[in-house]
Amino acid sequence: MTISEFIKKRSYLLWHVNEYDKLSKEAVVEAVLNYGNWEDFKMLLTILGRKEVARIFKEKSKAKRNNYNAKTRNYFELYFGKYA
Repeated sequence: MTISEFIKKRSYLLWHVNEYDKLSKEAVVEAVLNYGNWEDFKMLLTILGRKEVARIFKEKSKAKRNNYNAKTRNYFELYFGKYA
């Protein structure tokens, strides 16, 4: 399964988007971490790999302006700190 196929099947994560093929990996990771459930997250890890998801998260969450929820950011900083 590709990242585009994955996000098309989970349109509830990005309800404001019509063109799922044009989404970046960064946008998909952000949507899954902020709004997805545990199964969505596990599938994302299967598609992109734990290291790639961790890299994207760490890079984007450290920016001054980002869209990660504070609780989400804290949880995944701990998660990737331990497992990635």
